[in-house]
Amino acid sequence: MQKVRGILIGRMQPVHNGHMQVIKQILEEVDEIIIGIGSAQLSHESKDPFTAGERVVMMSQALAEMNVDPSRYYIIPMQDINFNAIWPSHVKMLTPPFSIVYSGNSLVKQLFSEEGYEVKQPPLYDRLHLSGTEVRRRILEDENWQELVPKATAEVIEEIDGVERMKQLSIREISDI
Repeated sequence: MQKVRGILIGRMQPVHNGHMQVIKQILEEVDEIIIGIGSAQLSHESKDPFTAGERVVMMSQALAEMNVDPSRYYIIPMQDINFNAIWPSHVKMLTPPFSIVYSGNSLVKQLFSEEGYEVKQPPLYDRLHLSGTEVRRRILEDENWQELVPKATAEVIEEIDGVERMKQLSIREISDI
C-alpha cells in the first residue's frame, strides 16, 4: 500500500504553537508530512531573523517534544526562486514525492492546483495570537512570547541569543531609514 504524503511549507519565523497544531492535524490525514522551511535563504532581518538551520532545529526538537515519530516527517529547507511558474517543479525537485499540498497561501494553492495536486487549506488556530508576526512583536516588546511557542523553540532562541539578535536587527533597520 502506497503511503499518503503531504507537504506544508512555511517560513517558520519562528516555529510556534500554531505550526505544531497544524502539523498534528495534518498527521491525522497523511502517513508522512514534508515540512518545507520556506525562504531558507533569508535570515538576520526583522521579518526573517532566524537561519534555515536554526528553524530546522526548532522544528525537529518541537516535533520530538510532541513525540512525533521521526519516520513520519521530513524537514527540508527551501530557498525562494522568485519565478512562480516553475516554483512547483523546484519544490518537487527538493522533496520526496507528495500528493497533497497544505497551504493557506492563495498563490501556492493556485500554482499547485494548476499542476494537478490536491490542495487543502490547513486549519488556523487562534491566528490572532499564534503567528510569527505576533511572536516577533512580543519578543521586541519584552512581552510573554514563550507561551506562543514550543519549549524547544524558546530553548533554541535562548541558545542563539535570538532575542538580542532581533533587538539589534530592529535598531539597525530603524537607523537605516
